[in-house]
Amino acid sequence: MTDLSSHPSTLFGPGALAVIGIYLLSMIGLGWLGRKRRVDDSLADFYLGGRSIGLAVLFLTLYATQYSGNTLFGYPGKAYRIGFDWTVSILFMFSVIVGYLLFAPRLVILARLRRFITPGDFISFRFRSPLLTLLSTLVMIYALANYTLAQLKAMGAAVEGLTDGSVPSAYGIIGLAVIMVLYETLGGMRSVAWTDVQQGIVLLVGFAILVWIIPDLGGGIREVVDQLSRSDPAKVQVPGPQACATWVSYVFLLGFGAAIYPQAIQRLYAARSVTAVKRSLSLMAFMPLTTTLVALLCGVTGVVVLPELAASEVDQVLPRLCAMVMEQSEFGYWLIVVVFAAALAALMSTADSALLSISSMFTKDIYHAHLRPRCSETELALVGKACSWGIVAILVIIAIGTDKTLIRLLELKFEVLIQIAPCFFLGLYWRRLKSRVVIIGMVIGLVVALSLTVAGYTKVAGFHAGVVGLVVNAAVCCAGVGIESLRSYSRKGRLDA
Repeated sequence: MTDLSSHPSTLFGPGALAVIGIYLLSMIGLGWLGRKRRVDDSLADFYLGGRSIGLAVLFLTLYATQYSGNTLFGYPGKAYRIGFDWTVSILFMFSVIVGYLLFAPRLVILARLRRFITPGDFISFRFRSPLLTLLSTLVMIYALANYTLAQLKAMGAAVEGLTDGSVPSAYGIIGLAVIMVLYETLGGMRSVAWTDVQQGIVLLVGFAILVWIIPDLGGGIREVVDQLSRSDPAKVQVPGPQACATWVSYVFLLGFGAAIYPQAIQRLYAARSVTAVKRSLSLMAFMPLTTTLVALLCGVTGVVVLPELAASEVDQVLPRLCAMVMEQSEFGYWLIVVVFAAALAALMSTADSALLSISSMFTKDIYHAHLRPRCSETELALVGKACSWGIVAILVIIAIGTDKTLIRLLELKFEVLIQIAPCFFLGLYWRRLKSRVVIIGMVIGLVVALSLTVAGYTKVAGFHAGVVGLVVNAAVCCAGVGIESLRSYSRKGRLDA
């Protein structure tokens, strides 16, 4: 921990703790209401809320899920390390919306016709390969477990940073994780979506407060840039060729990877109509300006205001800045209470969504498909809830012990998840693409990405290992389709002869 002995304690008082406690209890209350509103014990009702989510709820649940603890803690930390090079975060969050629009409307139409529940349902329907569905499901579960782990770490960082270490991160991780999984297992998608509405509103308010108060700690944005130009000019310079390659790599990594988040796909399945999907995505296109841009400004302000943070502490840039605001006035103190609630909203709304998706995929695509094909939907719902509790217990233990930064955890998730992209982006439009080719491409892509990562080559000429793996993966798919087409034409020619 950085020495903060020169600052008075920033522990929340009884009033602030009461506000935050009421906020957390309200999530459990919404979980209970979601349970009361259930129609039946079917998987579609529990995991998709009966496919009844309208525009406002869909937009806010997508927003609260898309912008997570990484945005509030990992992104300012990354900006603290590299400066305005992290402007790419705004660009790649725009690319996520482009990724959605490339496949989401067509997928939602198909999902409503075929009654899909999990992303694996589409893969199973499109490719008719149990092996491909199982492999894809395992990859998605791994990626989501990694994602949830990052949120749990951020929960600990939030609690520890805003209390000057008086409350260890482990206590924050355990307490918030229990609340999160409790309301999720009470009402399924309804509870998660309704809490996301509350969390999304709080998150928007929190970012509005941050952009107003944080830059002022450094004398305003212009003063922050001037000071960086003198003290660390590399952080305000135009990126070089390799940095530009990394920008392009991030666009592909997030544009293809985040767009196929299983939890986001299931929200699309749960939409009331295709029109609601298109309109919510249109609104989402504006959100990077209200979120990742604000996180960038917080990070570069931290370079000026907190110049001595160690590498292991950069994920606490935002909590430390907030602690400084709390010390300045009673008004600032209560503003930061709202920001802290926004931080909890970002963390819990993302983690609960990931957990719900893990539960659904394990239950339907593994347990039901391979272990208990004849079991009832009531049994499947119980298995899914037990799965959520078990996964949380394991990830809490790992989160307390891991030392990976939040952004590195984010990248590790995408290195793997992005290898699923051809199933959706090519599978929806390319009828000649067969399961055998997709499996070979996916396996080779995973081997390339993981081999480079294990060997220490997290980037090759500025491109992420996962993006390199995806290029190889896509090339294998194209080559495979080409070979199959040549064989088909050859057979047809022999028959004609």
